[in-house]
Amino acid sequence: LIHSPNLTQIQTMVSFSPPAKLLATALIIALPSSNAFTTIRPQQMAASFPKTYNPSLAKSTTPSITNRLQSPTTTTTTTTTTIQKMSTWDDFSYDDDDELLDSGVDSDFVAADENDDASVKAAAGASLEAPEVDYDGPVIDVPQGSQLELDEETVQGVLAACRQEIGTMFGYQAENRGVGITGGVDFVDLDGPTVILHLKGRFWHQRPTVLQRVGAYLTARIPEIVDVVVEDEWELTDEANDLAI
Repeated sequence: LIHSPNLTQIQTMVSFSPPAKLLATALIIALPSSNAFTTIRPQQMAASFPKTYNPSLAKSTTPSITNRLQSPTTTTTTTTTTIQKMSTWDDFSYDDDDELLDSGVDSDFVAADENDDASVKAAAGASLEAPEVDYDGPVIDVPQGSQLELDEETVQGVLAACRQEIGTMFGYQAENRGVGITGGVDFVDLDGPTVILHLKGRFWHQRPTVLQRVGAYLTARIPEIVDVVVEDEWELTDEANDLAI
């Protein structure tokens, strides 16, 4: 570069890079050529650069790390709310003719309401016969936890007391019959430590519940009883209750 005869030749040699051209120009200004010192004016130096070169293009267009940190990606979440309309019960009506009260008992029977006075219920129930009881022996009314011996007479006597103690389940009282309860319980047999019973009539409670309550009453006074069952399992079904009178 030091011995280059003129500026044009040096520019041609380093035309591949504007920075190299700038360095070469500075050397020409600082060092003498073979003939004499060459004076380059600022205007000439500026004119020596290609007009197509734009230093701003050398700047990267890729966002800096700082810009990326300052401009986080925003995620938008859309929540959709579905409103479900519930029934207004506009077509609901009260059924005055309760099947339990007015069907299968007596076509002329008019049941009292469960909220009626006891005398009103009893008057309504007087038109229905009480469930028949095939036992005329003594009622054995003893407290829970008694240690009575297991035999047929004892079971019959304790069962008679049970009909009175949990009488609201049965139709032995006119007041209960007044609201359509005609159910009853009979002793059938004693098979070892197992008591066999028979359910009849119509109950408000589920028949398995009635059997459970009666069984609990008996075993609490006659501890030798192992189980209390019905004569026919069909007696514990809703069908049996619906067909009962």
